[in-house]
Amino acid sequence: MEEKKLDTKSIIGFILIFGIFVFMMYQNQPTPEEIEAQKKAEQEQVEAEKKESKQEESLVTTSNDYVNTQVLDSTQKAALQSKVGSFAYALTLPSAEDKQTTVETDVFELKFNNKGGHLAQVKLKNFVDYDSVPIYLVKDNNSAFNITFGTSDNRTLNTQDFPFEPTVTKSGENTVVSMKLKVSESAFLEYRYELKPKDYMIDFSIKSQGLSGVFNTSQPITLDWKQKGIRHAKSITYENRYTRLTYMHDDGKVDKLAQMGDDDEIVEDVEWLSYRQFFFSSILVANDSPFKDVAMTSKNLVDDEEIDTLFTKTYSSKLPLAYNGGELNKSLGLYYGPTDSKTLKVYDKGLDQSIPFGWGIFGWINKAIFIPLFGFLSGFLPYGIAIIVMTILVKIMLSFVQYKQFLSQAKMKILKPELDAVREKYKDNKLKAQQETMAIQSKAGASPLSGCLPGLMQIPVFYALFQFFPTAFDLRQKSFLWADDLSSYDSILELPFSIPFYGSHVSLFPILAAVAIFFYMKMTTGQQTAMQQPAQEGMPDMGKMMKYMIYFSPLLMLVFFNNYASGLSLYYFVSNLISIGIMLVIKNYIIDEEKVLAKIEVSKTKPKKQNKFQKKMAEMMEQAEAQKQAQQKGRKK
Repeated sequence: MEEKKLDTKSIIGFILIFGIFVFMMYQNQPTPEEIEAQKKAEQEQVEAEKKESKQEESLVTTSNDYVNTQVLDSTQKAALQSKVGSFAYALTLPSAEDKQTTVETDVFELKFNNKGGHLAQVKLKNFVDYDSVPIYLVKDNNSAFNITFGTSDNRTLNTQDFPFEPTVTKSGENTVVSMKLKVSESAFLEYRYELKPKDYMIDFSIKSQGLSGVFNTSQPITLDWKQKGIRHAKSITYENRYTRLTYMHDDGKVDKLAQMGDDDEIVEDVEWLSYRQFFFSSILVANDSPFKDVAMTSKNLVDDEEIDTLFTKTYSSKLPLAYNGGELNKSLGLYYGPTDSKTLKVYDKGLDQSIPFGWGIFGWINKAIFIPLFGFLSGFLPYGIAIIVMTILVKIMLSFVQYKQFLSQAKMKILKPELDAVREKYKDNKLKAQQETMAIQSKAGASPLSGCLPGLMQIPVFYALFQFFPTAFDLRQKSFLWADDLSSYDSILELPFSIPFYGSHVSLFPILAAVAIFFYMKMTTGQQTAMQQPAQEGMPDMGKMMKYMIYFSPLLMLVFFNNYASGLSLYYFVSNLISIGIMLVIKNYIIDEEKVLAKIEVSKTKPKKQNKFQKKMAEMMEQAEAQKQAQQKGRKK
């Protein structure tokens, strides 16, 4: 208790002493003249200490070292020189103030950061996003552009930390923006941007003048370009599926980082790299010589569509630059614009290959057939009607394939009673039954494969169109019937909850396509089931599998395409309606089963020679049967 009282008293005493001290300080405070004299003395002492320690200060710089001031005395200039070396001059210029330079063209509204010298905003004037907001490819610090270099006095500096002096001039119809990081009035590092009317490609160069003695050419110099993809589409998950870092290297090879998830790669001889954001791209082009050993990364930013709603992916690239005679001189191109094949082809650099038209034959079909065809049709027809007309033309082109399929099915249906009788007759001898079946089919000119092979011919067309519609820029924000954007889903009902793999809305075109697929498969599968051979022992029952497919395929269409481009679902809906119509016409008006049967009977009377494939199959079957009989005899012994 005594200790507690002592503590309380001590505290009160300290408070009283502190109060007395404050009062005395107030009573004895210096006069204004004394304060001024003291400040002057302290300032002189600080300046003296700076002079003494100038040679011992660290060469490591921080952002605090880049003071935006225009009027410096000799002492301050000396201190700044000790921190950033020759580049201290840039911090004494009016451009050192943190401002932006704004320039407009027919297609751009651009803002350049005086600090760092690169673009702070890229607005595309002719486009808006799904919510009628202007399209920005660069905005609110989503992009960084920095060169890291060494100096002859053993410093490592970053251009993003320094102010550039801007000038805007005219060169004919072109607008030239020059951003200079100065060492003196005649020595500088320059970013030069030349903007042309109605052009999305900016001629961009990185040049130095009078810096051969400033740069440390033995130290690597690296350009670091980072950018986050800003969301532009109604479904960020769907948009993210077509947002991908794509690059050309090794004299024309085009590759990509991972479509989903994170990925990184180190690639040699990169000619251009594209930060593709679905329907818009930011592309850096090496005009003079490819970049060596480029380190690229892509990071997915959409884990949850409900939470991650602003950005799709983060891209970054580290690109090595090279000195030439101790100076920099790199000619580049900066493309900010639509991911549109017609626009990208103009530059004759293979930039249109950044669009995922499909690999191999699928891409060739799109480039050679569907892109020109759709471009022609949409030139004089509404876009929805152009899709329908193109679908009709494609189905007419493939109608001979359907005819071959139905003719094969008709032959197999006619032969089914005879084939069933053969299988029953030789039910204890599988080899003989198969040989007789093949003989009958060969004489009749019918084979199950003859119906499958024409169907396989449709797969390249099917996949090519699957790639075409989601990447067709012309469909973007074009309406048809209830769909307000043929490049996005056509929502007719918003759900108060989200269904896994389906979404929080209901699209009508996928429902119509699913219904059409169901009836088409019901008709075709019913005919195939009627001629289906009995399942062999140890083999899957194809009849049951085909019945399951009748329901599985429409369900897959219903769920998978609910978030896909409504133009693609419109195509499948119309395509299956036309297929049903063609099937009914072929079945009821073109293929006459009596005439087919008559041709089969005539074909049976003609001698048939086995081709090499048939001979080989017969030999393999005989060997298999002989091996089986040998095994059975061995078991009996």
